[in-house]
Amino acid sequence: MINNNDTKTKVNEDGHCLTSICDGVVVGARWVFSPNYNARPPVADIDLLVIHNISLPPAEFENGCVEAFFQNCLPAEQHPYFAEIAHLQVSAHLFIARSGVVTQFVNLNDRAWHAGVSCFDGVVACNDFSIGIELEGTDDMPFTDEQYVSLSRLTQLIQQAYPMISPHRIVGHSDIAPGRKTDPGPCFDWPRYKAALKN
Repeated sequence: MINNNDTKTKVNEDGHCLTSICDGVVVGARWVFSPNYNARPPVADIDLLVIHNISLPPAEFENGCVEAFFQNCLPAEQHPYFAEIAHLQVSAHLFIARSGVVTQFVNLNDRAWHAGVSCFDGVVACNDFSIGIELEGTDDMPFTDEQYVSLSRLTQLIQQAYPMISPHRIVGHSDIAPGRKTDPGPCFDWPRYKAALKN
């Protein structure tokens, strides 16, 4: 639906070759710049990982619309749902497509705008201290094997780079915004994901 030829987009075709994290950049991920970020508070430790899901339009995949949304370029006229959300300024640090390819939008050391009004362990404003990963999908559709492979690898690298993110501090959006958010939803296989992190 959207052909994004932004010159700030650096493409690495092998999204599975995630090798390390260097100064907040995931080596091996595609890079697409999002303007929707700012600096974290000076006292904020990065110690929370939040798993989300997104698809635009809902349940439609691999069309470039999520990238456009995170770049404030979503064409409101192309879909009724787009007209409702095109004015929003949001982002995630990372996005995992159905194919497993990983795209980074915001440096992990910066504050992406993914969590909104949120609280974890009594601390509000989770964007201040969290990393957000969006899975391409919906609450009621299974995620792909490729997504679980990429998510597990990403999480391992993130935990190495940010060791304060313990297993207890890997949560869904619904955990930090209950009643407001439901993602990643009941189709996300938490036991499979947590088991993969131990291997």
